[in-house]
Amino acid sequence: MASYSIDDLLQIMARLREPERGCPWDLQQTPRTIINYSIEEVYELADAIEQQQTTAVGDELGDLLFQVVFLARLGEEAREFDFAAVVQGLCEKLLRRHPHVFPNGDLAATEPGVDSDTMAASEVARNWEAIKQAERRAKRQAGLFDDVPLALPAMLRARKLQKRAASIGLDWPDEQGALASLKQELFEFEAELAEVETASPASAGAAKRERLAEELGDLLFSCVNVARKLEINPEQALRDANEKFCRRTTSVERSLRQAGHLDDLNPEPVSAEQLDRYWKSAKEQ
Repeated sequence: MASYSIDDLLQIMARLREPERGCPWDLQQTPRTIINYSIEEVYELADAIEQQQTTAVGDELGDLLFQVVFLARLGEEAREFDFAAVVQGLCEKLLRRHPHVFPNGDLAATEPGVDSDTMAASEVARNWEAIKQAERRAKRQAGLFDDVPLALPAMLRARKLQKRAASIGLDWPDEQGALASLKQELFEFEAELAEVETASPASAGAAKRERLAEELGDLLFSCVNVARKLEINPEQALRDANEKFCRRTTSVERSLRQAGHLDDLNPEPVSAEQLDRYWKSAKEQ
């Protein structure tokens, strides 16, 4: 079996993009079209990791690497950057952001870094953020949020925005403050919901629904803040909750089928009490 290297991968990519002999589909792609596949590959990688599918993780990493190589090739064709420049920039960034490992920012330097036993991970994180702030100033990104991508999933972006705001003191001192804010947002949401439910159909228009959506957004934002203060990844927590819900619902579905409630030819009605019993049984399992 042939053994391939990153150089072979770059050669394959170049061949796929050759105007005369390349792949018609690959030749049609642009950064705007490829990025959609890149995002999809990241989610497929995340799913393989969540499912603990070791072989699949390796495969998905390869697919994601191909997306990097593809975008680098498009950059090279546009004479903006190439794969070597991507690697160069990444190495420089890693050396610059790990002064506790590379004191002089030089991979070849022989000076030892800081002993990992004497430096806490929290201190590394603070230093990392300080270095990133300096980098943003060098890029003339004066605003706190200038480099926070709009395309991030809303929950991840909320967490990042909150973390940035905390760097200038806009933060609760502890999780209790964040929890109190969450309770206040829940109260405001319930009050808005009650107003919508008691309003006449004629007056319960789009404006009230918009206010309700706004209050719900504030509530979700506060949930993310509580998770951040507890050092819980809200995106991961929600993914875990999704999986738990799927497991329990599948168990309920199985119980319903065994009892004949989901028979396509002769379905039997099921009461709310029966559903509740099946759900409690699924939770116990």
